Amino acid sequence: MLREIRDLGFAYAELSHGIRLSLVPGILEAVAAGEMKISSLHNFCPLPIGVEHPAPNLYEFSADRDRDRQLAVKHTLNTLDFATRVGAPLVVLHFGSMDLKDYTGKLKELLQRGERGTPKFQKLVVEASTAREAKKRPFWDRSRATLRELLPVAKSRGLKFGIEIREAVEELPLDGDFAALLAEFPAPDVFYWHDVGHAQIKQDLGFISHAPHLEALAPRLAGFHIHDVKFPAQDHYPPGGGDIDFAALQPYVKPEHIKVFELSPKVPVEAVKRGVAHLKNIWGAE
Repeated sequence: MLREIRDLGFAYAELSHGIRLSLVPGILEAVAAGEMKISSLHNFCPLPIGVEHPAPNLYEFSADRDRDRQLAVKHTLNTLDFATRVGAPLVVLHFGSMDLKDYTGKLKELLQRGERGTPKFQKLVVEASTAREAKKRPFWDRSRATLRELLPVAKSRGLKFGIEIREAVEELPLDGDFAALLAEFPAPDVFYWHDVGHAQIKQDLGFISHAPHLEALAPRLAGFHIHDVKFPAQDHYPPGGGDIDFAALQPYVKPEHIKVFELSPKVPVEAVKRGVAHLKNIWGAE
């Protein structure tokens, strides 16, 4: 796996939430041999025992059951341990979700039916926004308490957390709450992680303006998940294969940011190379 990534021209890889325990020995050997450097890990990595598919929301920081939160802590600690072993400086986190009806799915259905901008669509956006604010407090408090519990271990290992923007409107943090979260948990321990595809979908769903959102959080930005989005809400295409205005994001991209291409496994190798070249042409080679 890592050799294939290296052969595509990448010197670094992110180990994501689909890494099974059976892959760990080979990854450690490849890292020790200098075949690949690891830029970041995405929680939970490796997968919990018995889990055979990507499951970043298997256990949530926001869960109301103590056992679920304890398992979220346990497997995040395992991720921190693995990050130390492979020399990764940062772990990307999902922050939890709220117990709401599926507004994201309903809004996507309206987009697919060409009803974006209609009174029905706008009414549902307002309803979702109101419901989120009304219900968020206990979930938000539990997520922050879980992060607070994990921070001493991360700090002792010299590791940072990147809190990822999510595409689902039921997930945390709410877009307007990132600034408060980053103020509560200052650098160099906690940072913002910008998934360009999620942010584009959030814009299409009517909740943010993509570039201004990134601009507001740029001072605390650690890195990117990079993929393109075809309207409505079809993601994980290579850059240039969808609708994202990467040029509008370029002013907030710095050489020190981690940049991870997060593409569908169905994307052909030549399309990956074209997407990387397309983005480098816009953002620069670093």
